[in-house]
Amino acid sequence: MRDFSWKYFAMTGDVDAYLLYKESGITGEAEEVPAFGEEVVQHEEND
Repeated sequence: MRDFSWKYFAMTGDVDAYLLYKESGITGEAEEVPAFGEEVVQHEEND
């Protein structure tokens, strides 16, 4: 849900999508918010 809300916000600029993104981050891992237009890159952790 977090990725979807960020991508939706990035494409539309919808403030509600951004607020959903921020809210989902509060309950999850602490992550930096990417700058507007910056691609979100996820790295896999090696065990």
